[in-house]
Amino acid sequence: MSKTGKNIVNVAGSLVLGGAILYWMYRGFDFGRVREVLLHEMSWTWMLLSFPFGVLAQAFRGWRWRQTLEPLGEVSRASVRVHSIFLSYAASLLIPRVGEFARCGVLKQKDDVSFPKALGTVVTERAIDSLLVLLIAGLTFVTQFRVFMTFFEKTGTSLDAILHRFTTAGWVVTVICLGAIGVLGWFLLRRLAIYNKVKDVFLGIWQGVMSLKNVKNIPLFVFYTLAIWGSYFLHYYLTFFCFDATAGLGMSCALVTFIVGSIAVIVPTPNGAGPWHFAVKTMLILYGVQENDALYFVLIVHSVQTLLVVLLGIYAWIALSLTSAKPKQ
Repeated sequence: MSKTGKNIVNVAGSLVLGGAILYWMYRGFDFGRVREVLLHEMSWTWMLLSFPFGVLAQAFRGWRWRQTLEPLGEVSRASVRVHSIFLSYAASLLIPRVGEFARCGVLKQKDDVSFPKALGTVVTERAIDSLLVLLIAGLTFVTQFRVFMTFFEKTGTSLDAILHRFTTAGWVVTVICLGAIGVLGWFLLRRLAIYNKVKDVFLGIWQGVMSLKNVKNIPLFVFYTLAIWGSYFLHYYLTFFCFDATAGLGMSCALVTFIVGSIAVIVPTPNGAGPWHFAVKTMLILYGVQENDALYFVLIVHSVQTLLVVLLGIYAWIALSLTSAKPKQ
């Protein structure tokens, strides 16, 4: 199969996977009430208050990028970096993970930044972000363990009962998600194997990975990293106050569902559609939210936040089209 054919299969597979999970979750769902909830039952004030943090999360990522590019002798404009991040997230809605290559391409085109080196710094950033998410996930589990045990004691719920209530379809979706993660890992290994065959590209990636130890301002890099994920969390947490069913759940529930959702988006579907809905909905039900309320929450929050990503991508595309390229040295 040609490279183009494989890419088409990968994109189609991600769309089918996400669509299948969403279909299973929302089969028989009353979509007619979504308009009623949007217009009369949710607080748009809180939703609008969450938007600046969604923008800041991406902007901080663009500002942090300078910290890993500079040790490699690569210089780019802050506006180009931030706009490339906006564009990359929007591009990944069409083809999962393509945004990581798109933003490096923007820096190459506009600021003549080495594509292999830029891609190497992206690998560095992803590694740091993954470690931070795993750390937060571990701390969240430890701190919330008592909450889960209290919940089980008060409701008389046991792990066996939860597994017994898990439907066949639920098991199928879970197995599919785990399988998709395995497939993603296989494709990543294949991609790395291809890079290894190209000496210059491999060298650039290695330099990017090693660039972290040469970052001049480590405290600033740490600040940006914490600011990125703090902004992501607030972008999500403030949406809890949009709905009566989630407004009183508290920050601990928000943190648990945020981490679970962040891990779920590893499955390669556009913006995590499907796996994110399934993971967050399941955890909200665990915290006592009615199933229909949980379904409304994940559907509306994900849709609105995805729309914000699209709008930022359109803005970035216009801004970059009006930005002149730096003369090549």
